[in-house]
Amino acid sequence: MQFEITREFIDRVKELIEFNKVQELKLLIDPLHPADIAEMMDDLSLDEARSIYLLLEDEKASDVLVEIPENDRKKILNVLPPELIATKFIEYMDSDDAADIVADLDEVLKQEVLKEIEDAEQAEDIADLLEYDEDSAGGIMAKELVSVNENWTVATCLKEISRQAEEVDEIFYVYVVDDELKLKGVLSLKKLILNPTHTKISNIYNKDVKTVNTDTRQEEIAEIMDKYDLIAVPVIDEEGCLKGRITFDDVIDFVREEAERDYQMISGISGDVEPGDKVWKLLNARIPWLLIGLLGGILGALVLGSHETELSTVTELAFFIPLIAAMAGNVGVQSSSIVVQSIASGVKEIESTSKRLLKEVLVAVATASIFAVLIFLYNFFTQGNMNLTYSVSISLFIVIIFASVFGSVIPMVLFKLKIDPALATGPFITTMNDILGLFIYLGIGKIFFRII
Repeated sequence: MQFEITREFIDRVKELIEFNKVQELKLLIDPLHPADIAEMMDDLSLDEARSIYLLLEDEKASDVLVEIPENDRKKILNVLPPELIATKFIEYMDSDDAADIVADLDEVLKQEVLKEIEDAEQAEDIADLLEYDEDSAGGIMAKELVSVNENWTVATCLKEISRQAEEVDEIFYVYVVDDELKLKGVLSLKKLILNPTHTKISNIYNKDVKTVNTDTRQEEIAEIMDKYDLIAVPVIDEEGCLKGRITFDDVIDFVREEAERDYQMISGISGDVEPGDKVWKLLNARIPWLLIGLLGGILGALVLGSHETELSTVTELAFFIPLIAAMAGNVGVQSSSIVVQSIASGVKEIESTSKRLLKEVLVAVATASIFAVLIFLYNFFTQGNMNLTYSVSISLFIVIIFASVFGSVIPMVLFKLKIDPALATGPFITTMNDILGLFIYLGIGKIFFRII
């Protein structure tokens, strides 16, 4: 059953902290899942959160630390001594989580924490992971895994798995290596149990194993794991030696972060920002796209100004300006969003650019036809002006097709140029289509009403 963090619960926690009722507070938070405690800490002050951490058992404290947002985590760690960070948090984490925590520390504190880690092997693993690009397989992999030698027997393998399993939270696969630690394949636990104890591992393991290199980008890792339904994927170096593993939860974190970032870009927010960031950082993230919107508004005003004669002569043309602009912007955003989604999900490898563009044109023509007919019927029965009826209907038809094609082409071009195609969605597409839609509409209106 899911636990709900209520306002009353938060107030009770604050009250117990304020009156230093340690035992009652401990009894209240001990049954909670680390994710629930992390959620609760969003509503606590830095000092209150620190009080909670000091009450948690070491392993649970480390789990909670991994769950809380990066900015809040930095604030908490910056007020704790390095030996406490090492002994209460880092030593109870998997190497990938520990490396992420240490990477967020400033350089001086980072070195002090590494020195305080009692397990020399863990400290070495963390230092090794810090050498990789944080967006690569090496940067997100965990060192903890279960591996066996291809020359061992099942009996030897079972003993070794029991020993290694103490360091691994979840055993998804048993990896088979040779004497030089090069990955040879994966071993099924079912085969391991069903075969006689004297059977050699080389005779029963599966040689068909999907791998990624230490420099493989996170996007590609996510695609591989999704395509082949992998719970975990092994990471190898250039020589084929087994270096670590990446589990599905690491990929889920990346996918969620990418989705949040793309949503921000679609909404007209540049950069990676969070609600807890400072005002200046939030302002800097919003201003660039708002400036584009301001420039678009100025250009739109110039377009209207250049057609002042038409608008003053036939005032009815002005009634449909919001309709044309809105349809142009909405259709453009829809088209660009579909293309960006297909690129992100790997559909780019299935369809050629020309085939995808042709499909979008066909959809655009069908959409434009439907809405052009609808607005034609509306104007025919309500306006009584056929010139206006033809102007709005034909303009809407052309604008929808143009906006759809424009919204599809821009993400493709950006992708070819190695630029994030999510930049093409939101304010950019909306602003451009608004301006061009107005230009097309007023130009067609000028033709139908024979305004010189």
